[in-house]
Amino acid sequence: MMRLNNDDRVCIIGGGPGGSLAALHLIRQAQQAGIHLEILIFEPRDFTKPGPGGCNRCAGILSSRLMAGLDSLGIQLPPAVIQAQLNAYTLHLDTAVIQIGQPDPQRKIISVYRGGGPRQHQGSPLDSFDDFLLRAAQARGANRIAHRVRSVSWEEKPVVHTSLGDFPADLLVLATGVNSRPPLEPFFGYSPPPSAIMAQDEILRPRNWPDDQVSAYFTRPKGLIFGAIIPKGRYLNISLLGRQFTRDTVEEFVEAQELRADLAFDQASSLCGCTPRIATGPARNYFGDRWVAVGDAAVTHLYKDGIGSAFFTSHKAMQVAVEQGVSRRAFAAGYRPYCQQVEWDNRHGQLLFFFWNRTLQSPRLLKAWVECVREEMTFSQDSRVHIRILWGMFTGDESYRKLLRLSINPDGIIRILKHLR
Repeated sequence: MMRLNNDDRVCIIGGGPGGSLAALHLIRQAQQAGIHLEILIFEPRDFTKPGPGGCNRCAGILSSRLMAGLDSLGIQLPPAVIQAQLNAYTLHLDTAVIQIGQPDPQRKIISVYRGGGPRQHQGSPLDSFDDFLLRAAQARGANRIAHRVRSVSWEEKPVVHTSLGDFPADLLVLATGVNSRPPLEPFFGYSPPPSAIMAQDEILRPRNWPDDQVSAYFTRPKGLIFGAIIPKGRYLNISLLGRQFTRDTVEEFVEAQELRADLAFDQASSLCGCTPRIATGPARNYFGDRWVAVGDAAVTHLYKDGIGSAFFTSHKAMQVAVEQGVSRRAFAAGYRPYCQQVEWDNRHGQLLFFFWNRTLQSPRLLKAWVECVREEMTFSQDSRVHIRILWGMFTGDESYRKLLRLSINPDGIIRILKHLR
């Protein structure tokens, strides 16, 4: 039976949150099992650099479930890493502007920088969340190899090939996300997840722009599924999800939403534009004998909370590796069911977004929904059904399955029908 033994080597490809969290989980699991492992994290990038060279191209919102997970590992974020504490979402609709507060004030969400800040940031680099996690993994015993992985072959076990040399692995963890080329050779049979293109940029935050609220926008420009303006200290992150987006889409969005004056936006406003990919489904063949993929490279929460998904997939994969073994059969029995639960939850999410888009397309239904939400603001926290649904959809703070059940809550439906009449 394939199991991890004393002094076995684990090679983790990717030092972003998926890779660093896999190392942190593995270190804890190995300590509890009384075994010592050599853990190598292959990551050539310097996450302290401003701009794309040090960034994992992400909006950088951390959910409360992720924060609770980090706390369970004994990891506390330094204040300098936290760019903003987010207390509300302001929804900009064609007919109204609605502010939705955090349904549970005890469940905090925050914004961070994945790298050292925007490309045109002036002064010392900002504190990077990804760099902090990678250093935390190193402090607990992982070793970083600052070389790019050229390929991974199979020679009775995975072998990682770099310019520094070759590294046979008793377990290989793939944590490359969807914005890097997976280096596995065809033998492994791995196929990356399907993905969509986002458009992102950073601009200076105007003095009168709230520093604790995410502004959300819909439908404009054509193809937009969801747009968000996220405060990060002295900057704002503009993050757009939709179809056939390019870097020019950010300027088109600002124009379509009539935000040019509010944002003091002009041709010189762009500080760090990019068009990253976001996973929209699961990978195929994401584990095998002595290897497993985690985070975006395997399966992730639809549209939101990718870092939270990296935490929980890596936790489950490393738990299986230590407790059940590192064979294909062990991962199939212990890891695949968890990933399938995420896939199933995402199907509930697709239904929720379908209903939300239908609401946006129906002026009468949208008006009833807006009136319903305004009415809920006078209710107790426990009774704010529609507010809780939207907050969970935008933040990934609760499972889509739970939110879909809430959406068919009789009280919520009756309120909508009342306002429709």
